[in-house]
Amino acid sequence: MNKTSNQKAWFFVLPVLILVAFNAIIPLMTVVNYSVQETFGDNTFFWAGVIWFQEVLHSERFHAALGRQLLFTFTILAIEIPLGVAIALAMPRKGIWVSVCLILMALPLLIPWNVVGAIWNIFALPDIGLLGYTINSLGIDYNFTRQPVSAWITLVVMDVWHWTSLVVLLAYAGLVSIPDAYYQAAKTDGARPLAIFRYIQLPKLKRVLTIAVLLRFMDSFNIYTEPFVLTGGGPGNSTTLLSIDLVKVALGQFDLGPAAAMSLIYFLIILLFSWIFYTLMMRNEEQ
Repeated sequence: MNKTSNQKAWFFVLPVLILVAFNAIIPLMTVVNYSVQETFGDNTFFWAGVIWFQEVLHSERFHAALGRQLLFTFTILAIEIPLGVAIALAMPRKGIWVSVCLILMALPLLIPWNVVGAIWNIFALPDIGLLGYTINSLGIDYNFTRQPVSAWITLVVMDVWHWTSLVVLLAYAGLVSIPDAYYQAAKTDGARPLAIFRYIQLPKLKRVLTIAVLLRFMDSFNIYTEPFVLTGGGPGNSTTLLSIDLVKVALGQFDLGPAAAMSLIYFLIILLFSWIFYTLMMRNEEQ
């Protein structure tokens, strides 16, 4: 019996394709166009080849921003992933407190990014902020507007406060999905909590944690609003991450060619590291 294919379904997909093309492909092609050309105004362009890519790759400013970005990313991953799993393990599985805990965990994720930066900016001010005033009253010299170390600590703590909830919710969903039969078998064998975590919970959380690591890695590379509102990239350039440096080049200096090349390199770095993370995690899971 011959089946007739109905191609009318493409009409339902077409609006999505048009939207994706408008929001992603066309802007990307525009950036590619600027990255290989030079303009002197009046919308007149001259072919520049790969000169902007060479300039960015050999720039000490770019290397410094990339180093700060990698330091920030791996610092928050080292804190948020274990902390999120620990909080998820401590959350109740049944009862009314489940809803309360889930709501409390979701609250930081509902706050707009610029509001998070503004909240922590006020909260950490050394003179009038509750956090800054309390730390200084304990005899610790703290001023995130002047001290690079204090600015870095404040930036990391702010991100941990804002985004650990995402890891908690993902890890909690993975824990809830584990069948009770595994726990009953472990209880019968007299397994301790550490053994249950190592041989039952952690293996079942691998896929969830893979998603959590990838999401937090990509988000940490795309972070802009929170650190910009909190420190503006300062003091000096101590907290100028890649995104902030890119905006300074594109909008502050209006160097569209180098900014376009930098954004493409930025994009490729995120893709490369995400692919490496995913490949290594999937390989460990197969083994």
